[in-house]
Amino acid sequence: MRHVFTGIMAIAVIALSLAIITTPERKVEASSETYRQLNLFGDVFAKIREDYVEEVDDAKLIEAAINGMLASLDPHSSYLNPKNYQGMKVQTRGKFGGLGIEVTMENGLVKVVTPIDDTPAAAAGVQAGDYITHLDGEPVLGLSLSDAVEKMRGLVDTDIGLTIRRKGAKAPIELTITRAIITVQSVRGRLEDDDILYVRISSFTQQTNTGLRKTIRDLAEEAGGDYRGLILDLRNNPGGLLDQAIAVSDAFLEKGEIVSTRGREARDSQRYNATDDDVINGKPIIVIINGGSASASEIVAGALRDHRRAVILGTKSFGKGSVQTIVPLQGNGAMRMTTARYYTPSGISIQAKGIVPDIEVKQSRLEVLENGARRSEADLRNHLANGAEEDSATAEDEAAENEEIQDYQLLRAKDLLKGVSLFAKKAFN
Repeated sequence: MRHVFTGIMAIAVIALSLAIITTPERKVEASSETYRQLNLFGDVFAKIREDYVEEVDDAKLIEAAINGMLASLDPHSSYLNPKNYQGMKVQTRGKFGGLGIEVTMENGLVKVVTPIDDTPAAAAGVQAGDYITHLDGEPVLGLSLSDAVEKMRGLVDTDIGLTIRRKGAKAPIELTITRAIITVQSVRGRLEDDDILYVRISSFTQQTNTGLRKTIRDLAEEAGGDYRGLILDLRNNPGGLLDQAIAVSDAFLEKGEIVSTRGREARDSQRYNATDDDVINGKPIIVIINGGSASASEIVAGALRDHRRAVILGTKSFGKGSVQTIVPLQGNGAMRMTTARYYTPSGISIQAKGIVPDIEVKQSRLEVLENGARRSEADLRNHLANGAEEDSATAEDEAAENEEIQDYQLLRAKDLLKGVSLFAKKAFN
């Protein structure tokens, strides 16, 4: 009798939860098959409570069931317990604790979408596309994404060991990373060649649109108001807030659709349009993307490409074309659930396909050939020294220049922008 009573209680709790979650606009009728499956769940729940080898916590069982239900839908739907929910809200404000990586789950392993700029993970050499197989020697296989993320978080200045499987590497890579407070400055910029605005957006947080406009304004002033155009670097940008992606796109578009989202029902569709405002007054834009560019960054690249407002350069993006909605639940937790796909202005979904650049440029290093023609006397082995002490400032400048040269995609973007700018000037003369 106890088994039956417990099972009925479980079914009642689940049915009540389903009633709470349904929206006022739509009531999904439960069929007799639905109730049969809920009865099955109640039986399993009761049996575990009664006969499992150790006493179990009811709340943990229910949480595990919710986790499994959401995780079975797609890699981006998950349950957020109160701790993780609070951490998510802090993260979107631009400051949180951890390693500094954006991750997803693939084939039971944690896959790195991208390391965040200037974080412990980036400094340790974690790369987009890496698979994390073990955390402190414990296998990731079998953990939910939220469980794995929670394990990677911890007290500041404590270490965690990561075992990484990387394409092209013959053996697993072992890294020890020290946790830190991650403060994401999502927008950075500088002048390139004195007349090109270079702006990098590393993620889309609540401050991104404000930071973008301020950075462009400051750089334009530094350039004396006369500059060729803008390079917008979205490489390894894992995305973030949808409204910020729309606002960033709107900063460069004066009219037309930016993005549309389409859910399960036609009435759930939404379209977002640009307002009459272009912060760089029609000057040319080159957007750089790569395999770590996902979600919100793909919205921006897709909108600017479809409106022919920018040339997209780099390699194919990640291909996350889905929208997640955060639904607060009782007990201060929440669930993150995929509720729609987003479409570029031309009506194309990039889910699992990605943005294909207009000009494909793979990242590579430019290196001095060790064999072959020598460039100067200084390249000869055992060459006679100059006799004067090396100018340390000059050496540092050369080192910085060589580091910049290694960014082949940026070099190509600058060359392309100069060409487009020159063509535009001749066309208007």
